[in-house]
Amino acid sequence: MLAYLLRRLLYAIPILIGVNLITFALFFVVNTPDDMARMQLGVKRVTPEAIAKWKVERGYDKPLFINSQAKGIGVLTDTVLYTKSARMFVGDFGRAEDGRDIAREITTRMGPSLAIALPTFILGLFVTVNFALLLAFFRASYLDFWGVVLCVALMSISSLFYIIGGQFLISKLWRLVPISGFSGGLEAWKFVILPVAIGVISGIGSSARWYRTIFLEEIGKDYVRTARAKGLSELIVFIRHVLRNAMIPILTGVVVVIPLLFMGSLLTESFFGIPGLGSYTIDAINAQDFAVVRAMVFIGSVLYIIGLMLTDISYTFVDPRIRFE
Repeated sequence: MLAYLLRRLLYAIPILIGVNLITFALFFVVNTPDDMARMQLGVKRVTPEAIAKWKVERGYDKPLFINSQAKGIGVLTDTVLYTKSARMFVGDFGRAEDGRDIAREITTRMGPSLAIALPTFILGLFVTVNFALLLAFFRASYLDFWGVVLCVALMSISSLFYIIGGQFLISKLWRLVPISGFSGGLEAWKFVILPVAIGVISGIGSSARWYRTIFLEEIGKDYVRTARAKGLSELIVFIRHVLRNAMIPILTGVVVVIPLLFMGSLLTESFFGIPGLGSYTIDAINAQDFAVVRAMVFIGSVLYIIGLMLTDISYTFVDPRIRFE
């Protein structure tokens, strides 16, 4: 297991370097610092002097890859690639266009994002798996038929509809919870409960239908018929055998959600005024704050690789036949 983890960590290094280089090329080669200066200055006719001043203030006046005028190691370190991209590997994300430290903002905003994402993830997984098990248990019945119809209806509706409809019905008409905002401490549940409920409901359709397909595929395998032949009840067969063997594809799909637990939900945080990482990213995109966008892209890549490693490790717990040599 330890050797496997070390290999995966070594594999992750070139992947992160590749993502970092691609992101750098998109931001500084395709979209040059001069273009960034024109967009930030926000005027039609920008003088070369204003562009040069903007680049000097933000450190974009240096060469992109190699500084031939520098001495020693400065040939590589006194460049835009090192100061704006390579230093992210040690947690130095620099400063945003408004001067605030990006790493500090990420640390501050991670809490509100997790307050929304963690309950949504845990409750959503519990509800959808159990609902899918119920449909598979009563397969080919009216409950299964109308359950699938409900799933198709739920997955056909945009998540934006759930957000706007929930705010209008629960917050504006019934006045049960605040329509937007966030507060720390014990008062946070008032601002969290509605986004979490909307997140769970909006994800039931697609997830439950997919899990139902997985369970139905497992039901037709030989080990299930063998378990039934031994006299086990249908409920025990589902819980002990079908659910356990279906956990591998379920865990594979869950890994996609792991980066969102830290990165936050873009739409949910924006519409509910949650000061998390999702709204932070949206605000950075609207303000054309490229430093923040680069940092969030890099963090998302790191979290996704960590999620893949955790998923592979979890395979050994749900299926003892899998061992990493």
